Amino acid sequence: QVQLVESGGGLEQPGGSRRLSCAASGSIVSIYDMGWHRQAPGKQREFVAGISRGGSTGYADSVKGRFTISRDNAKNTVYLQMNSLKPEDTAVYYCNADILRSVGVVTQRFWGQGTQVTVSA
Repeated sequence: QVQLVESGGGLEQPGGSRRLSCAASGSIVSIYDMGWHRQAPGKQREFVAGISRGGSTGYADSVKGRFTISRDNAKNTVYLQMNSLKPEDTAVYYCNADILRSVGVVTQRFWGQGTQVTVSA
């Protein structure tokens, strides 16, 4: 079984910064794309940022210029550096990873259980 565990969530002031991390463990051969989504109360889950194994990145327009996604392949970990936080960033943040568990098996997308980020004065 593969498990993704997020950490780093919590309460932050508007304009503040916080870094989320997500570590994958279990039966893993290779990890390809990794990323972050978020879900605010009463809204659907939305894409935030993604990163390929080689380091190519993509961001939602709402976070571009403020958030930075990165990864440490040796640690099977993806990070989300969040700067200039706004109340609109308040949501549960979920990490994801496309993982090959063994050769001859299709890549699967796994999800973390989420970490709450609250931005409020």
